[in-house]
Amino acid sequence: MSKKVLGRGLGAFFPDYEDDSGKKEQESEKVKTAVPIDPAERVNIVLNIPVAHIRPNPHQPRSDFNEEALEQLSASIEKHGLIQPITVRYIGQKRFELISGERRLRATKLAGISEIPAYIREANDEEIIAFALIENIQREELNPLEIALGYQRLVDECSYTQSEVAERVGKNRTTVTNTLRLLQLPDFIQASLRDESISSGHARALINLKNENDQRQLLKKIIAKSLSVRQTEDLVKSYEKKSEQNRSKPAPVKRNPFLDDFSNRLRDKLSTKVNIKEKAKGGEIRIEYYSDDDLERLIQFFDEMD
Repeated sequence: MSKKVLGRGLGAFFPDYEDDSGKKEQESEKVKTAVPIDPAERVNIVLNIPVAHIRPNPHQPRSDFNEEALEQLSASIEKHGLIQPITVRYIGQKRFELISGERRLRATKLAGISEIPAYIREANDEEIIAFALIENIQREELNPLEIALGYQRLVDECSYTQSEVAERVGKNRTTVTNTLRLLQLPDFIQASLRDESISSGHARALINLKNENDQRQLLKKIIAKSLSVRQTEDLVKSYEKKSEQNRSKPAPVKRNPFLDDFSNRLRDKLSTKVNIKEKAKGGEIRIEYYSDDDLERLIQFFDEMD
């Protein structure tokens, strides 16, 4: 026999309710398998709704659900019933769409319960995204990347500015901006953030490293040595300083082996330092002398070559 949870049946609100076989609701343990008369006017109330008539929220910001925690919640619901109703909107054809409460809905299905208490409210697509995101953030059920993706959806799909996102979710603008920056991280850092190997503070510090190899090396150190966020920030500064020093060093000049050989031959002939510099067209030969006598010697050498 299917289980029912606490709550008034749909027939209490819709006297003309009939199930799929056409029979009126009876005072029995039989679970209704259909929603009654079009309940479009029934908003801001709580009803028991068949779970089969509720489709998932396509805008659900949460993607990871802990299976063990879900089973524990399912066992609790099976024993005590669902204390807090989920939230849905009516979409017609006696069907509903989940706004918030994905975890509770999954756990109810897992417990084999056919109906679930649901608060019905009016909401457009924009509001559904915001409701689902805000509820999960308030319950601290989202990881940092899921929150960042939720913020980005509000920007992309609802045309919110970052200030408007901050206002809707009750955060300051800087927090929203820093959270959105997490989406700029390479995949391997996002994976570590998702599995909680590092915190969002570590991730934000790593964003400041522009070299991906440096990011990868530092990530390994963070995980291996359980570095704090402050320690990570200090290491990032040292990496940045080292990179700056490397950038300030002149790039090594590629030498032309033919010119090097010719310079050496001239140096042997003239007994002084000779440098040949190549240019876009042609080049220049620089011959060093160290005194007036040395200069006189060089002039005499070239005179004898005439």
